[in-house]
This record gives sequence, structure tokens and C-alpha cells, in this order.
Amino acid sequence: MNNIWLGLKLARRELRGGTRGLRIVLACLALGVASIAAVGSLRAAIQAGLQADGARLLGGDFEIRGGYQPVPPEPIAWAVARGAVPSTILLTRAMLVAPSSERMLVELKLVDAAYPLFGALRLEHGRLERGAVAVEPSVMERLGLAIGDEVRLGEARLRLAATIAEEPDKVASPTIFGPRAMINLADLPATQLAQPGSLINNEVRFRLPEGVNAEGFVGALRAAFPDAVWRLRMASQAEPGVNRFLDRAASFLTLAGLTALLVGGIGVATGVRAWLEARGRTIATLRCMGAPAGAIFATYLWQVLALAVLGTGMGLVAGFGLTVLAAWALSAVLPVPPVLLPYPAPLALAALYGLLTALVFSLWPLGRAREIPGAALFRDGFQPSRRWPRASLVLLNGAALAGLVALVVFTAEQPRFAAGFCAGAAAALGVFRLGAWGLMALVRRLPRAHSPAWRLGLANLYRPGAATPIMVVALGIGLTTLAAIAQIQGNLTAAIGNEMPAAAPNFFFIDIQPAQVEGFDALLRANPAVSEMRRVPSLRARVVAVKGVPAEQVRVSPDSAWAMNGDRGLTYTGPMPEGTRLVAGEWWPQDYRGPPLLSFDAQIAAGWGVKVGDTITVNVLGRDVVLTIANLRQVAWRGLGINFTMVASPGLLEAAPHTHIATVRNDPSADSALLRQVTDAFPNVSGVRVREILEGVAALLGKLGGALSAVGGVTLLAGMLVLAGAVAAGQGRRVREAVVLKTVGATRGQIRGAFLVEFGVLGLASGLLAAAAGTAAAWAVTSYIMRQEWVFLPGTLAATVLGCMALTLSFGYVGTALALRAKPAPFLRNE
Repeated sequence: MNNIWLGLKLARRELRGGTRGLRIVLACLALGVASIAAVGSLRAAIQAGLQADGARLLGGDFEIRGGYQPVPPEPIAWAVARGAVPSTILLTRAMLVAPSSERMLVELKLVDAAYPLFGALRLEHGRLERGAVAVEPSVMERLGLAIGDEVRLGEARLRLAATIAEEPDKVASPTIFGPRAMINLADLPATQLAQPGSLINNEVRFRLPEGVNAEGFVGALRAAFPDAVWRLRMASQAEPGVNRFLDRAASFLTLAGLTALLVGGIGVATGVRAWLEARGRTIATLRCMGAPAGAIFATYLWQVLALAVLGTGMGLVAGFGLTVLAAWALSAVLPVPPVLLPYPAPLALAALYGLLTALVFSLWPLGRAREIPGAALFRDGFQPSRRWPRASLVLLNGAALAGLVALVVFTAEQPRFAAGFCAGAAAALGVFRLGAWGLMALVRRLPRAHSPAWRLGLANLYRPGAATPIMVVALGIGLTTLAAIAQIQGNLTAAIGNEMPAAAPNFFFIDIQPAQVEGFDALLRANPAVSEMRRVPSLRARVVAVKGVPAEQVRVSPDSAWAMNGDRGLTYTGPMPEGTRLVAGEWWPQDYRGPPLLSFDAQIAAGWGVKVGDTITVNVLGRDVVLTIANLRQVAWRGLGINFTMVASPGLLEAAPHTHIATVRNDPSADSALLRQVTDAFPNVSGVRVREILEGVAALLGKLGGALSAVGGVTLLAGMLVLAGAVAAGQGRRVREAVVLKTVGATRGQIRGAFLVEFGVLGLASGLLAAAAGTAAAWAVTSYIMRQEWVFLPGTLAATVLGCMALTLSFGYVGTALALRAKPAPFLRNE
């Protein structure tokens, strides 16, 4: 205890001299903490905005979703009888045809007179009356429309009355395949879009009377209709998809911030070690005068903790500033305006990360200094001791590391992924450390170079106390992150831009009615531009039970959960479709008419824990149908052809109302003419241009790649800080060497060349290691997580290596230039 208080007193005295020597420690900690604090604060601010504005985002206090079936009148009447105000919304897709006959697919929203129950629909140029349509400005630009033009939706001719400036509930009903068009619900019969089996989403939203508890009201509604197939959603769940996306994005970005903090931790260790070396004479003097080792350890631990608190505080302030900046920069894409407040939970978590990281990376050099006697400390700059800290400090260091790993894993949205991140980070540290040792061993065994610059530069890489391991690790991790992101993005872009378009059809046509099938087929067969057409029946089904267990009670893997939620596509066929790859079971006979059988996606079956012989119960148009799995098949989703997770045997489902969907391959130059021909002949049929969707996805990937590269840039910035710290830590040695070399006759060019050889080889080795590690990481993610064919991108690797060399040479040149400016006389006199 006496050592602790004595150490505190000595620490206070030393800190009066300022924080020189530990500024890199401050910067590294502040950068990592700021990135984590910014991510957590922005996530909390957006979630607060979602909760505060949930009723407006959903369009009501709660909502009944019927899916592709109308919401029954009974629950609506039950709610209205208790004072709730309803508003019916229908969502579908349709072709909007301009007077010029140009057309495009729009996301059509049909609203009643009560819409919107919350917020305001802001229209420009007019009102949404019966017989009118309002569209987003992009529709007018694309089709060359003007206010007052007559357009066609299905069979209805409507007047373009307004443009949509603000849609209050767009988060709950986003546009995916096209821009928004909005008409009055009373105009639905005129469009003739509502046919048996048409893909129209039915929603009824409700506004509750003042003072009524929404949770209790919805609970009573559920209890009144326990066997209902429709689904309820409350304003607090305005858009669970947005919440899931925020959670996962925040989890990924937090791990990216932790990578920066990890690299910063290396900077902490480097800075603390250099700082202790600079105080070697002071420590040795105290030891020789009888100061206890514990008091010396406490003195410098107190100082490190004080600096860690200061650096963490700076990071928290900077993190909140970054939150405000990010909210402003992302205002156009965020679902709601963030509620910008200093949220204690994410800030406290970021602070805990920072303090634990400082402790983990500073205990080792502090413990090592504690155990070395005074005389050895005088020599440590030239002959570093390899003595370990005492066992108690090693255990304490291990406990702090375990605490940091536990914090990462148990606060993550996906603990298993976070645990993999920790294991990967440890493996990366080990690989780069081994790479540095290998480089030092290789250079030591090279033949003696004839050039003095090369001889001195290479010798600097393995001299006692060389910073080679630290520089290779710090630069390598930062560049590995960037290289992996660039390779993954490049592979996705190649798949979207090259592979998928080659395999994809030109069009999807949806909502083909059974009575239109013969005419549709004849029309396409007669078109010489069409090279292939595939058409299948299409129904919508909702999974209600798996192996007799209600769907909401079934535990499924995260990557297969999407198939359990909402309505899924379902088709039927007698013959096995061409190209089908069965992995279990057998296909039914072509003329099968027995109990309903099912061909199921093998990957989803593994996630659901089902096999051949198990049952899946689906609800089709209000009727439960039990399907027995006859076989499992591998589905090639990347071909963008007609694929279904569930394919049923013929028989029972043939009698259900349904539509057909078709894929068409044709000469791309005939796209517009073909779309016009089909939708003129069948106004209720919608055509989806596959290439436009792929171009939209590619643009989104470009933006996502830019954001990920920016995140990787934070890690690289941390690595640059560590590099700067390592250069600064060795600056005294470089100055002494430059003085000695100039004294014995070396030219400035030779000295500069020696230092640049040192940093150039360091950059080349770090870049090669980072390129290899980034390629391996990108290959694993692309092949095993995204399940995509791997494409090697040598240009990305070359950029990684050259970038690393440019970085190290830049820092090395600055350090060398400063060393060459030193006058020999003062140093020689001091020695």
C-alpha cells in the first residue's frame, strides 16, 4: 500500500512536466475510442428517433398485415368498436405508361381517405383525388411527364396531379423495384390489377384514442383472434428490418473500430516502451537509491492510467463530434432524424474498451521495467533484456486481456462472429509478428552487400532494439483490412457486373393470369427477338409450422431465418425442372396425384433442421396445407432465373387461385419494344428489367464499398500513428548514427540511402504480408460466407504493396531529414 501512495506522489511530480513522449499513446487511444463511441452513439440516436416517431413511420399505432390476402372484416370491426380509426393501404407493382408509350415499373401505393393517420403526406403541384395519380419526381424525369398528363396504370387512365415530396410512412413500406406512385384506393377496380392470386400486399393501420395503451390493446386483439393468420405490428416495431440492419451494421462498425483500437494498442505498447527508455536514467537512479520496485511500477502505472483516462476522454468528445458530423452527412439516407444526445451506455462502453486496451498493452512494458535492476536499465537501449515480468503481473495482464475479449464477445449483436473476430485478430498479430521475425532472420543471413547504404540499411532491420516487429504488425493489420475490403468489393462487383448479367434473363414478367397464359406464350413465341421463355405457376404461402411445431416457436439459424418470415413463393410441377440437383430423396412421378409433397431448398433445410420425410405446414389463401418433404435440392440463386425455396407436387394446389411468372431472354436491343408489346397486350402484367436491378445493386455496392474503405482507413490511420510513434521513438538513435557516420566521412546521400533502404524493405515486407493476409481473408469471406466463386485481383494486391512502401518511405524520409539536420559538435561534446 505504501508503494501505491509513494508511486502516486512521484507520478504527480513527473506529470507536472507534461505528457511529452506519450502523445502518440493519447492519439492512438483517442482514435480508437472515438470510432467506437461514434458508432454506438449514432446507433442509439437513430433508435431513439425510431422509437420517438414510430407511429408516423408505421402509419399508425398498430397495423394488421394480411400479406397477399385481404384483412378480414372481423378484427377491423373489433378495433373500430373500441374507438380505433382504421386506414387501409394496398401495395403492389405496376407498369406506368406515359402518353409517349414509354413505361416503367413503379411501386404502387393505394390509400384511402383517412391516410395518413400520423404525419403529413406532402404533395407538390396538386392533390391526390379520385382519378388522379401522384409520383416521385424521378418518374417524371424518366418518362418526360408534365403535370396534367394522362397516364395509364393497368386498365385505368389517370391524370398526373402531383409529385410526392414527403411520404411519412416510407420506412414501413419502402420502394425496392421502382419509384413510388400513389393513387386513391377507390380507383383500384378501374385498374383491374386486383385479380385472383395477384401480388397485392394488404395492410390496415389504426390510430387509437388518446390515453389507450397500444400494447394492452394489441394483446387483447390477439387474444380475441387466437387462430388468426394475419399478423400484428406495433409502432415500437415500425420497421424491424431497419432495426436489424442498424444492429448488424453497428456490430460490424464496432468491430472495425476495435481493429483500429487494437492497432492503437500496439501504439500504446510502443509509446510506453519508448517513454520508459527515455526515463531509464531516472528509473535507474531511483533503484540505486533504494526505491522499491513496486513504487517504481506504481509511479509509471499511475501516469499511464492518467494518460489513458485523458486519451479516452478526448476520444469520447471526438466520438460525439463525429456522431453529429455523421448524422449531418447521412441525413439523406437515414430513415429518421437521429436524436442527438450524449447517450451514457455507448459512451461508457467505448470508455471501457479504451481503458482495458491501455491496460492490456501497457502492463507488459511496465512489468518488465519493474523487474530489471538499475544497472541493466542503463544498458537496455543497446542490449534489451528478455526478462519477463513477474508471474503475478503476467496473470494480471492475462486477466485484463480476457476481460477485453469477453467485453467484445458479450456486447456484440452476433457473439459467435465477435469471437471469430477476436480469434482472427490474435492470429493476425501472430502471423505478422512471425513475419517480422522471419524478415529479420532472412536479412541477417543475406550475403554482405557491397553498397554501404544497403549494408547499413539492412543491418538496421535486425539490430538490437529494432522496431521491425512493431512496424510490420501495425502497418500489416491496417493494410490487411483495406486489402480484404477491396478484394471482397471487387469480387462482388465482378459477380454483379459480369457473371450475373451473363446468366440472368432480360425480364421477369409477373401477375400473368391463368386465362392469359395461352396468349402470353403465343405472343412471345412469335417474337423473333425472344430466344428463351420459362413460365411457372406462382402462389404465395406463409410457413405456419415445421414438423408440427408453430413457426414462431421454431429455432432456425440466422442465415435461414428470412425464409420463415413473411410470405414465400410457392410453385408446383409434375416433371423435375431442368438443371435440378437433388442432394437427398427422389422426385415424384410426373403424373403424381397423391398427398402433397415438397421439394425443399437443402441449405434452408439444414438451417431449419428438417430432412426428407418431415412436414412443413403452409397457409395458402387462408387454408393450411401440410407438405411432406420428398427431396432436398441445391438452388442456384445466382443465376437469377426462376427459383423457389418450395416446389410442391401437382394436384391440390392446381385448384387454388394463382398467377404465373415468366423469365424471358431476348436481344437486349429489343428490350423496350418487347416490354411495350407485352404490357400493351396485358395491362395487368408487370415487367421487371433485370439489368436495371443489377445496376442498382452495383451502385449500392459501390457506396457500401466506399463506406467500408473509409472504416478500413481508420485502422490504417491508427497504423500510421503507430508508425509515426516508432519513427519518433528511434529518432534519437538515428540522430546519433547520423552524427557518427558524418564524423567518419559518410556523405549525406549515403546516410539518407541507408535509412531509406531500411524503411523501403520494411514497407515491401509489410505490404506483401498484408496482401497475402487480406487475400486469404477475402477468399474465406467470399467462398464460405457469401458462397461465391473467388476471383483473384492482382491489381488490388499491387496497390497494397506499393501503398505500404510509399507510407514507410514517407515517414522514413521525414525522420532521416530531421536526423541529417543535427549538428555533430553538440552531440560529440555531450558524449
